[in-house]
Amino acid sequence: MKYQVHEDLQMLLQSCAIVTIESREDLLHLLFKDNTQDVSEVYSTINNRKILEATVTRCKNGIVVNYTETYMRRRDPHALVVADDLPSDKTRFSERFSSSFSELRKKTYQWLKEQKELIALPFYAGGPQLPYPSLLIAPLNTAFFVLILADLQGFIPESKVPNVFNPRSVILLAPHFRHSFFKGKQVVVHNRLDDIHEVFSYNLYPGPSAKKGVYGILLDIGEKEGWCTLHSASVRLLTPYDNDFVILHEGASGGGKSEMTQLIQRGSDGKICLGQNIISSHEYLITLQDTCQLYPITDDMSLTHPTLQSCGNSRKLAIKDAEEGWFLRVNHIDKYGIETQVEKLSIHPPKPLVFLNIEAHPRATALIWEPIEDEPGTPCPNPRVIIPRNIVPHVINEVVSVDVRSFGVRTPPCTRENPNYGIIGMFHILPPALAWLWRLAAPRGHDNPSIIGSEGLTSEGVGTFWPFAVGKKAQLANILLQQIQDTPETGYVLIPNQYIGAYKVGFMPEWIVREYLARRGSIHFRPEQLNNCVCPLLGYMLPSLKINGQKIPLVLLDVEKQMEVGQEAYQIGATMITNFFKQELSQYKAKELSHLGKEIIDVCLDDGTLHDYASLIPERS
Repeated sequence: MKYQVHEDLQMLLQSCAIVTIESREDLLHLLFKDNTQDVSEVYSTINNRKILEATVTRCKNGIVVNYTETYMRRRDPHALVVADDLPSDKTRFSERFSSSFSELRKKTYQWLKEQKELIALPFYAGGPQLPYPSLLIAPLNTAFFVLILADLQGFIPESKVPNVFNPRSVILLAPHFRHSFFKGKQVVVHNRLDDIHEVFSYNLYPGPSAKKGVYGILLDIGEKEGWCTLHSASVRLLTPYDNDFVILHEGASGGGKSEMTQLIQRGSDGKICLGQNIISSHEYLITLQDTCQLYPITDDMSLTHPTLQSCGNSRKLAIKDAEEGWFLRVNHIDKYGIETQVEKLSIHPPKPLVFLNIEAHPRATALIWEPIEDEPGTPCPNPRVIIPRNIVPHVINEVVSVDVRSFGVRTPPCTRENPNYGIIGMFHILPPALAWLWRLAAPRGHDNPSIIGSEGLTSEGVGTFWPFAVGKKAQLANILLQQIQDTPETGYVLIPNQYIGAYKVGFMPEWIVREYLARRGSIHFRPEQLNNCVCPLLGYMLPSLKINGQKIPLVLLDVEKQMEVGQEAYQIGATMITNFFKQELSQYKAKELSHLGKEIIDVCLDDGTLHDYASLIPERS
């Protein structure tokens, strides 16, 4: 047997007929019994009762997966639990379910044996550039799930699997137990053994397992080895003057990561709407003919493995993509002509794509602006398409050095009548210590379309990847802080999306900021070019900003100046942000946290000044 695995896995693989995969076409072929079948139904059987989980529809441009239950169309942020006794700050299986996992683990292996036919898909977590072999074991009738993981992480064709393949991690797919044990809930159980990291996926939505489950595996490896995989998208910008500039955009789910690599949106007349006042409907418009050319690098998971740092500028953060495919949310594309590049790729792909939560008609073209309805008249907020990165135009495959790390926050409208935390201006410059705090607090923010139950200001924690991690918060925080200290020539900015005060802006701030910073070529400003924000946690802001000779309205830079907001509402928002930070940061003051980390958190808890933050980590050494 090629797979060198523990006894339970060996017995499972030996007791079943194992379907191996040589090509992506093999997986597509498994989805339908023959060429005349256009719709495949995926069932779970509980006590001889068949439960329809999902339908898979063959369309002209790919396959469309639609889940029967509305609940299964988005990731449940509480899906992850830890079953082992290794160090972890996550909820333990025994705490949540009042039982030991060992019995369910035994039942899961037995259930998989009873399926008779299983698909075994070997892959490298984080890509073939890293030495982390992994394996997916899945029932034959869940081939669509296997295809999704294959598109997201790549896979090793059967003929190229090494003679000795020793997986460092394994994902076992057993959707049966969502109904028989977990009362219909999405649950993914991480079980770290001495020789392998087991991930038990008890649901068929790929977000918590095929996507974030692999992310959790990488975070666990990185925590042990002293590096991390950043929850981020990145892009190299080539300006009209042939200068290039690299921005890496981090943020919680819905924080604008994928949007950082997308083209700027324009009206039918070619003009760009910076924002529309939600009270007066007044729009701020500019004309920007020559925008930067975009060279996407990563979409959601950026490797910062130590082997990468020797490439390029060693004083800047070095990154490479951890994925082979991008799980794009397309809810912002509500009609043709919004995002032409993604639309073109999805309508006329060079190979069949996988769509989720999209209206599907057999042999017709699946359109990403036609999501399935959660209920009559209510479109699903989480339509998705998986785009293999090798078909993305101008995609960059080599290691890249980052000039600026931006952090995105979904902000609600803020007015005198409804004051809240939507007080972040178009962009703020953060000293490194404060940039670290934003990654620890990691606000998920307003109206999140990607996950279930995301109302209000809640935290995703430790660099926004804590929902997928299985270890210790303080240790991951230390790794992030050391990374910031080791890369002093990478700068930091804060960018809101959705609203700036009383202005609806969508993702326009990050598109404008990337154009501005790329043209400027630097994040370093003279002291007189910056104003301290009233709320120290917001860092510095620009008193004025021009792009291509056009002035950005002051009210979009400084929300306090908006007549619809004013000082009192602004201060209420500042207090909300400050209280949120204090609440979230206090939990990091564990004994494992570094001395410098504790100092930075103390500045926040003691209502320190912006100067206090700036003095703790020099921006350049």
